Amino acid sequence: CLIVFAVALLCSVSVSRSSPVACEDLVRPLDRQDLGHLEGQWALVAGSLSHLPNLERFKQRDSAAVNFSRNHSDSNISYTRGIRVENGCMYATFNISFQGSSFTFDGTAQSNLSAHFVRTSCGDCTLMRMDLPLEKRTHLYLFSRRREVG
Repeated sequence: CLIVFAVALLCSVSVSRSSPVACEDLVRPLDRQDLGHLEGQWALVAGSLSHLPNLERFKQRDSAAVNFSRNHSDSNISYTRGIRVENGCMYATFNISFQGSSFTFDGTAQSNLSAHFVRTSCGDCTLMRMDLPLEKRTHLYLFSRRREVG
């Protein structure tokens, strides 16, 4: 159901300068994330979480954004998450290490976390998918350079 939602969301996104991507390709991870494209500020425009307590917290946010900044490496990038909740902001910074199409958060206790970026048909969007198979949890986050996808 979660995958169907993500595919439906991404298939409905249309941007004039992006070329269409077959829906079958939208569920496959990117072969390799272009860190140059990833750098900078991204607004969170949609998300889907299979874990109900996390979903309830997710719904309470007023807004959220992430910033990716490279540290002059072809396989590492810094990821800063900012979430506005109840007139306050919470920030957290992580280092991400890429291994092909997958990535890991350095220093996390989640050794069973599988994470990757997924193809989109939107030229200024990126979709992050994180799976915790032992806990049967999946998180999908759609980010855009703009505050909305249209």
